Amino acid sequence: MAIDTKSLIMGLIAIGAGIAALTGFGAGIGTGIATGKAVEAVSRQPEAKNDIISTLIIGSAFSEATAIYGLLVAIILLFVFAK
Repeated sequence: MAIDTKSLIMGLIAIGAGIAALTGFGAGIGTGIATGKAVEAVSRQPEAKNDIISTLIIGSAFSEATAIYGLLVAIILLFVFAK
């Protein structure tokens, strides 16, 4: 059974794009955990609400950046290399 090289490359690109798209799961889980902990912290120390919220926003931005990078890698793999 011979494997077509082009089909093999296209399959590997699709697998790589799928793995890159999985970064969204990690970012979502991380943002959810951070938000939950921030809510707990605000309920324990309402006077520190502004500091906690600003730290949460910065952390969420870093967490979401990984998801955006993964999405960009998946798009590049699918639309640039899979021709």
